[in-house]
Amino acid sequence: MVVILLKDVKGKGKAGDVVKVSDGYARNMLLPRGLAKEATEGNIRSLEKQKAIAEEKRKADEAAAKQLAKKLEEITLEIKSKGGDSGKLFGSITSKDVAEALEAQEGIKIDKKKIDMKAPIKDAGETEVTLKLFTNVSGKLKVNVTI
Repeated sequence: MVVILLKDVKGKGKAGDVVKVSDGYARNMLLPRGLAKEATEGNIRSLEKQKAIAEEKRKADEAAAKQLAKKLEEITLEIKSKGGDSGKLFGSITSKDVAEALEAQEGIKIDKKKIDMKAPIKDAGETEVTLKLFTNVSGKLKVNVTI
């Protein structure tokens, strides 16, 4: 029997795959548990439409991420912190601080997990931070820390 997997099934395939399995396995295991549905012409056309819609959405998201990356490269984020006369900060600037400042100053909301900082900023001055916006799309943001 040919079925369309609705969820990942170990040893058979991933969600959305069209696979051939034995009739008993499909009737007794996959279909009752909602892991698959029969691969009729209508179901296959529906699957192809869903894949096309998902691909369109992915392309739109990638284009939006590239546009945001260009916008971020023009921004210099100003963060004021307490520090000593030598330029060392009392504490540090983390990805959470950068995300909050970006939302407050520019109105751009980015998850702190997408901000790739090798280590927290501990010195005053300008630093370049990388943001992972989408698969294979990253942007640079200048962060100027003042005391």
